[in-house]
Amino acid sequence: MAVAIGQKAPDFTLFSSDLKEVSLSDYAGKKVVIHFFPMAFTGVCTTQLCTMRDSFGYYEGLGAEVLGISVDSPFTLAKFKEDNTYQFPLLSDFNKEVSQAYGAYYDEFVFNLKGVSRRAAFVVDENQQLIYAEVLESAGDLPDFDAIRTIVKQ
Repeated sequence: MAVAIGQKAPDFTLFSSDLKEVSLSDYAGKKVVIHFFPMAFTGVCTTQLCTMRDSFGYYEGLGAEVLGISVDSPFTLAKFKEDNTYQFPLLSDFNKEVSQAYGAYYDEFVFNLKGVSRRAAFVVDENQQLIYAEVLESAGDLPDFDAIRTIVKQ
């Protein structure tokens, strides 16, 4: 089941690549851009997160937070974050509950891998309401970064 714009964003608590618990509710009062991605170290996922890395200052300047979420382990995400110098938390949805709650989930992915996050982007406002939701059918596609920038700026 997918979430819809205007509804309260499903709260979650996940372990980050720093092995710290991070909850969406920690960011109440700020806009949050959440990026789900299928797998660390793959081409399109790296492009997706590097795009956010390279525009991080823009979001930071607007007081918005950025979170990346995949089903990779925190240890894999730590190496991915280090190799690409991401300035924002990468969170492990290893148990797949958050990806499913947001409707950003593949039952079956390439190479017969089951239970992988779909590429998706969400923006949550200061009141934890969803103001942007984009879940991509093809893992080869990238989110609409211009639309995300516009909605965060409003």
